[in-house]
Amino acid sequence: MSWLRSCCGCTSLRTGTIIIGILGILSAIFSLILMLTAYVEFKTIILDWLPQWLVKVIIGINLAMTVFISILLIIGAIRHNTFLMMPWVILGIMLAVGLLVSVIYTAVMFYIHEDTLNGSLWLVFGIIFVLVYIYMWLVVFSHFQEVRENESRGFYAKAPYRR
Repeated sequence: MSWLRSCCGCTSLRTGTIIIGILGILSAIFSLILMLTAYVEFKTIILDWLPQWLVKVIIGINLAMTVFISILLIIGAIRHNTFLMMPWVILGIMLAVGLLVSVIYTAVMFYIHEDTLNGSLWLVFGIIFVLVYIYMWLVVFSHFQEVRENESRGFYAKAPYRR
């Protein structure tokens, strides 16, 4: 049983899943371009001693994998294939948790450095972004559940070959 019946109340879960896959590709490409062209110092939470170039390589690999997994999601949604959708579903919930931890950690760091305005803004907009991301994950997961239920009933099964 799927959790949602439609995406944003106006389109099917399948269409919403395809749009979310396209948005994932576009945001990863935009982030990669921004990372390579803008001067931004990237830091990691745990391994803060890593050199800047290595952090950029790690982020670049993650963004490339995001593009790949989003392509698999789109193909899986079009072909009604849960196997191709599974990596995005699994990675999506892990990214939501990681994003929440990152938002809270960054806000706390702003508060520690007595920058309450930026800490509050980061916390408010970060939580909103996390909630939007969780909704997008719920759309994809609901479509995944629909496809899985239909596969078990044989709804998407191929017709037998007849001469």
